[in-house]
Amino acid sequence: MPQSSQPTISTRSSTLIFSCTDDNRSFAFAAPHMPELPEVEVTRLGLTGPLRGARIEAVYMGKPLRWPLQYLPQNLVGRTILDVRRRGKYLLMDLSEGLLLWHLGMSGSLRVWPRRPEPGPHDHFDLVTSQGCLRLNDPRRFGAVVYAPGQDSPQAQQLLGHLGVEPLEPGFEPQSFYQALHQRRTAIKPLLLGGAVVVGVGNIYACEALFMAGIRPTLSAQRISRSRATALHGAIQQVLSRAIAIGGSSLRDFSGTEGQSGYFQLETKVYDREGLPCRDCGTTVRRKTQGQRSTFYCPQCQRA
Repeated sequence: MPQSSQPTISTRSSTLIFSCTDDNRSFAFAAPHMPELPEVEVTRLGLTGPLRGARIEAVYMGKPLRWPLQYLPQNLVGRTILDVRRRGKYLLMDLSEGLLLWHLGMSGSLRVWPRRPEPGPHDHFDLVTSQGCLRLNDPRRFGAVVYAPGQDSPQAQQLLGHLGVEPLEPGFEPQSFYQALHQRRTAIKPLLLGGAVVVGVGNIYACEALFMAGIRPTLSAQRISRSRATALHGAIQQVLSRAIAIGGSSLRDFSGTEGQSGYFQLETKVYDREGLPCRDCGTTVRRKTQGQRSTFYCPQCQRA
C-alpha cells in the first residue's frame, strides 16, 4: 500500500461491512444502504472493545479520499487509543493526544485483524496497533479520516459544528424539538434528514418514525401540533433504539457465539414496501420522491 499525505476511510460500493477478527473469533455486519446512526453506532460498539487501550505502531495510507488527514501520519505512532465515540454519523477515536474523526461515506468497511494482511487495491488506510490492525477499504472513496487536536478545535468543528442534537441523549427534549419544528416551513421528512434539528435520522428511520407518529411526510414542520411533535420525538427514539438493538438495517451478526442475526428492515411498516398493504390498516403503501430520496408512507395512517 503506497503511503500518501492524504487520509482515507472505508467505503464499499454497495455494502457496509464491519468485521472484527480476534482470537479466532470473527464478527461481521453487512448493509446495502448508506450507513446511518444505528449502523455507525453498531460499528462503534464493535470497535471499542478490540481497540481501547491499543498503542498505535504504524500508519499506512493509500489513495486520497474525501478530505485530507491534515496531519503527518507518522506523528500518530506511539499514541494510545483511549475510546471510540460517535457524533451523528462520525466516529470519534480519542487518542492520548488529539483524535481521529472517521466518516463512512456512502457505504464503508472497517475491519480489525490480529495482524496486518497484504493490502488489496481498495485498501487505503491501515492503523496498525498493539491490539490489531484497523483497516479501511474504500473502492468509491467517499469516506474520510481527519485528525483534530480536540473536539472543540476548528478542524473538528468544521465537520461537527452544524450537527443537531443527538436523538438518544438527554438534550433531545420534546419541548425544544417542538419549538425547533415550529420555526421551520420545510416539509418534515427532508427536515429530519437534514440533521440541523436532530442528527442521524436517516431515510429508513425517518419514514418509520413518521409512520409511527401518524404524520404525513410532506407536512410543513411548523404545522405539526405539540402533541404530534411529542409523538414524533418518542417515535424517533424508539425506532433508532430498536434498530441499534438488532444491528441496524440489513446488518447481520456472523459471530456464531449466540447465533443471533437481526435485520431492522424485516420489521419496517412502510419503508421499501411500495404497493404492499400497510401492516396496520391494509391500505396500499405509497412512495414519492422528496429531495431526491424515496419516501414511503401510508395515506390512511398518516393523514395528520
